[in-house]
Amino acid sequence: MAASFSPVRKRVGRPSVDAVAALNAALAARFGNRFTASDAIRQAHGHTLTWLENQPPDAVVFAESREDVIDAVKLCAKHDAPIIPYGVGTSLEGHVNAPHGGVSLDCSRMSAILAVNAEDLDCVVEPGVTRVKLNDYLRDSGLFFPIDPGADASIGGMAATRASGTNAVRYGTMKELVLSLGVVTADGTFLRTGTRAKKSSAGYDLTHLFVGSEGTLGVIVEIALRLSGIPEAISAGTCFFPDVRSACNTTIQTIQSGLPIARIELIDALSVRAFNAYGKFTLPEQPMLLVEFHGTQASVAEQAERFGEIVAENGGGNFIWATKPEERNRLWQARHDGFWALAGLRPGARPFATDTCVPISRLADCVEETLADIAAAGLVAPIVGHVGDGNFHVSPLIDMTNPREIEAAEAFASRLAHRAIAMGGTCTGEHGIGQKKIAYMEDEHGAAAVDLMRRVKAALDPQNLFNPGKVFAV
Repeated sequence: MAASFSPVRKRVGRPSVDAVAALNAALAARFGNRFTASDAIRQAHGHTLTWLENQPPDAVVFAESREDVIDAVKLCAKHDAPIIPYGVGTSLEGHVNAPHGGVSLDCSRMSAILAVNAEDLDCVVEPGVTRVKLNDYLRDSGLFFPIDPGADASIGGMAATRASGTNAVRYGTMKELVLSLGVVTADGTFLRTGTRAKKSSAGYDLTHLFVGSEGTLGVIVEIALRLSGIPEAISAGTCFFPDVRSACNTTIQTIQSGLPIARIELIDALSVRAFNAYGKFTLPEQPMLLVEFHGTQASVAEQAERFGEIVAENGGGNFIWATKPEERNRLWQARHDGFWALAGLRPGARPFATDTCVPISRLADCVEETLADIAAAGLVAPIVGHVGDGNFHVSPLIDMTNPREIEAAEAFASRLAHRAIAMGGTCTGEHGIGQKKIAYMEDEHGAAAVDLMRRVKAALDPQNLFNPGKVFAV
């Protein structure tokens, strides 16, 4: 006989006015001026960089310690109110929206770097520490934290969404770099999911249960991270191709050859045009790879030479190398400013950012089919991507006053997700599921796997307090 279990509790609508008033009074009594129900701050905490509707929480609490988080969770549990963990709000799939009301638990003030263990190449931080702050702090130690999603995201948010970015092809994603977490669970209990040891065979892997859970299982209040040594030499450069398939084939051969490239970014011709306009560049408007090599002076030179041979074999060329830090930084800043640069291609339209990831052998096929789909749909939709691990981003620019365009963009995003899944990939390489990609979960994982996720959620959060309405349908 199958074991019985309690299903995830379904939430319908938002709480009543009286329920909100009672919770807010309790939160105000505990947190004083670190509690607010201001319309402007509530709206800011429901903000999303896509064209999803802003769904603000009923209140915002600014936590400054683990004890604050524990008390907030206990009060929300007592009043049966949702809790939406919040870092700095850079997520792209509606993760911080509050469709069922409740409290946005802002952890941005929990920004202490608790320990740096240089001999062990690791550190321990609070969730509100951002990647830029951490790397500024680490610089004199000769170490750095390599995950670079572009935005200056908080480490807690990066762990919750299993973030990656431009360096993932060499250094891995948050999945590989989180050693252990401190988490507050639904009953207000604090627990650690592991140790600072580089490996363990002791029990269930709780750390990676919470990494990528998007705030639906608990609130992350502490993160132990792997670090890397700052390379002796770094060289960055650009090269251009007659078409996107040539650029993708170059990427595929580079990875399959085992060349230890640190970054390899695809930027299509339309995106190059946007970068030129936004950053005052004069780059050729052709598909481009933006690459970076890390190592010793000799190894970097050797890697660059071998990469150049692969580029030539695929019809690419016109190398522009940047070895000085200021030149490299300017190139990568253009890539990191991509969201805003691409928005400039169509003033008045809003970017609808989506991403996907496929096995590296299918990269060229997926990108080429996606470009054909964009043309057939009549969309303006530039493509950029961390293609070294098969991940790319598409940003249709949509006139939000035109229902037909919105419908076309939604249909395109659906085809893109299903295309990637059919190729053995995923509907999202790094943005996460949030609200917008719930529809693809069963297609990607199967009904049995999604049902198991629901069982895990029900076991850890029986009241459905943590970030309801995200990851899967209840």
